[in-house]
Parts: sequence; C-alpha cells; structure tokens
Amino acid sequence: LLRESGGGSVQAGGSLRLTCRAAGRTFSSSVLGWFREAPGKEREFVAAVNWSGAVTEYADSVKGRFTISRDNAGNFIFLQMDNLEVEDSAVYYCTGDNGLREVKQGGRFWGQGTRVTVSA
Repeated sequence: LLRESGGGSVQAGGSLRLTCRAAGRTFSSSVLGWFREAPGKEREFVAAVNWSGAVTEYADSVKGRFTISRDNAGNFIFLQMDNLEVEDSAVYYCTGDNGLREVKQGGRFWGQGTRVTVSA
C-alpha cells in the first residue's frame, strides 16, 4: 500500500513537502514516484526515484523546483516542492513499480492522493 501525506494550501512562491509511505509489500527495491492530476487535465508524471535514491528523473515543468528523495530503508519517498506556482495545484499521487520506465508510464501501485493548492 502507498499512502501520501503533506498536501495543503500555500501561496505562490511557497514550499510544501509531500511524503509517501510504502507499506505492506517489499517496496524497498522498487522504483517510486509521483504523478499529479489537475482538474480537467490528464494525470501526469512529476518525478521518480530508484531503490537506492541515486537515480532520479523529473518532468521538465518541475526541474529545479522539486526534489525527490528516499529514506535509507526505501519505504518512504519525499517530494520537496519549492517556488510553487499556481499551475502546480493538483492532487498528487504516489506510484510504484519495478522499473523507472514502468513508473514513468504509471506504475501498478497507487496511493489515494493528497491535494496541493497554490494560490496567487
């Protein structure tokens, strides 16, 4: 199971940190990542991190502003979001799968999502 937390409301230019807890399955060797879905838009890839935390990938829209990381045990991932923009408002979902390609396409495992609202 994947469970997200940390969403909320913030003004543009502010920061939020999302957490995804991976439990109930051996996710420590899996790739984990984040997607987001804004009203009226398709769910889109945001960022992903491999099992060790050494390999990360980001969507162009968040590069330089968001940072994905992973704890040593591999059961938590974090998304540090800085310099937030109104366009970042969405429900953010944690996802996981065996490989990076699979996660970037939308993994097999999903959390319930956490809402981020950025106001001007």
